[in-house]
Formats: sequence, C-alpha cells, structure tokens
Amino acid sequence: MTDLAETLASGAALLRSLQRRRSGVADARRAADAWAARHRDANARLVVDRRPGSPVVDYDLLLDHPDGGTIALSAPPEDGVPWLIDHSTHWAAGHLVSVDGVHVSVPQALTMLRSLSGRDASPYQEIVDQCLLAAAGDDGEPVGAADLQATADEFRRGRGLRDRASTLAWMAAAGMSGEQFEAYIEGIARRRRFRREKEAELAQGHLAAAPGDFARVRAVWVTGAEKVVAGDVAELFGALGSVGGPGSIGEPGAVGDVVVTVGVRWESDLPEALRGAPPGRVVGPEQAPGGGFLTGAVLSRTPAVADAETLEAAGRAAFACWLAERRAAATIEWHWS
Repeated sequence: MTDLAETLASGAALLRSLQRRRSGVADARRAADAWAARHRDANARLVVDRRPGSPVVDYDLLLDHPDGGTIALSAPPEDGVPWLIDHSTHWAAGHLVSVDGVHVSVPQALTMLRSLSGRDASPYQEIVDQCLLAAAGDDGEPVGAADLQATADEFRRGRGLRDRASTLAWMAAAGMSGEQFEAYIEGIARRRRFRREKEAELAQGHLAAAPGDFARVRAVWVTGAEKVVAGDVAELFGALGSVGGPGSIGEPGAVGDVVVTVGVRWESDLPEALRGAPPGRVVGPEQAPGGGFLTGAVLSRTPAVADAETLEAAGRAAFACWLAERRAAATIEWHWS
C-alpha cells in the first residue's frame, strides 16, 4: 500500500470513529488534531457541517495531495440513506465561505445577515466573525433555558415581533421551521455566552495595559460643513449658541448644518482630534473623518478606575482586539463559483 493510500485509509478510519452529534464536536476536533500531528505531510483540516435544526453533524477531512491540490475525504455512516441523496446535501454543495473549517451555506449566510450586529463592518466581515465565534463558542456545553429565553426575547424585540403571530409570520417569511428557529436562537445564545465569558476574561488585563483609554472625559465638539473658530472654551460655547446651542442635532444654523455634542465619553471613544487634549484647550477646526470640520474641547478628565462599568468597557474593547487578531489569522475561502 502506498503512503497516500495508507493516509486515506487512516483518515477514513478517523472519520468513522467520530461522534456525529453537536456535543461531540470538540472531542472530534481534538481527535483530528492528534491525527494531523501524526500525518504532518497531509496538512489535514477537519470540516464540520452542522445541519440546521438538527443535533447531527457531518465530517469531512481535507488533505493535501502530494502532487498538488486538495483531497476531500468523506466517510458517511451506514444509515441507509442512498449515497446520491446524502451527497446532495454535502458540505461543498451551495457553500458561500469557509473560515478555519467552519463552512457557511448560502441559506445560512442569508440567515446571518438578518442578525447583523450593527457595527461599522461589511456583511463579509460580519459573516466571517460569526464563523469565528461559532467555532470558538462551540464547547459542547448546553445553553441554559434562561439564556435561550433571554436571547429569543431580545431577538423578537429587536424586530418588533410582539406576539406569537408576528413571530410565526417572520419565520414563514424567512423560510424557517420551528426547529430551525430554535437552532438559530441557540447559535446566537452560544455566541453571546462566549462573548460574555471572553470579555470578562480579558477585561482586567486590557484595562491594566491601556488605562488611558478608559479615562472618563467630559467634552464638547461641533461638526459641520463650515469651520467653527474659537480661541477658548467660552468663545466656543458662544459660537455654539449662534447655531442653536449644545444639544441641537443637525439643525440649520448661522454657519450651516451642524451636529453639536456635549457629554461624557471614554477617552478612546472621543473623536481622534480630542484624545489626550488638555482640558480647556480648543482643538480645531480640523478635518472630520466623515467629512466637514470639527472643533471641540475637553472640559474635564477623570482617570480610569476599575469599577464595573469601566471593566465592561475594557472587556468590549479587548474582545474587539481579540476578534480582529483571529480574523487576521484565519484561513478564509469564498466559494463564488
């Protein structure tokens, strides 16, 4: 038997040994990693396909061919399903993207787009991030009933689904069965749980590494198409009064349409021009990121303290950094054709 034949036979034996339940995915990945360590030349990658609305998962093993290209190895169970029917729902059929072994079909991607986070990110990045979070959060631990209920309630509120009838109408429009909706909510709940735990894990260290980012800063700034010029804070407030005063949002004024903001922000959430500025000094007018000009001033700054609110903010920032690092290191393949 050739080396390739031995590798394929061993890989098939590995696939047949894996538990085909969602709760067994973590163990399957560990077994595949151990197998890959014994067959380094194959550069093996385990593919996990989670069937929507089902506890059953399917596995494939991707291997490098000695002459180039990739071999996809499958070992379907003896479940009585004809091969042609079983293969018609194979992981490679109708998939949009693969991210570190997590494969997303076109219908799954469309479902993901219904629950975009609202961040300043493209749909492509949102789908990739959800893949990364799905893989990281798939620990095999069941989601508690309270978490599932809270996730479902928040999901319905966010879409104006105030009763059973409106929820069923949404599901029908989305083409979801009851089981698929439950699996969809469970996926969201798992990602939320993982995020909470990861934020709590990273918060303290992130705050210690960047305390300046979490100073509480009271500031005022105005953005608009025209420049607002002021020599000091009093003059700045006087200029704001001429265009409607603090709190006017997008109202026409003597110097054009402006947005005025007065409030307390974390240092890292301030407009970049105001970060680190000494209290009382007017900054600008400078080019604003979204177009137009910005003029503003820091009114006061309180150093960071490790209270609950600050740690929550530090956890969110740390999680964003963690996710960006995972995204940068991920193997992403879009299946456009």
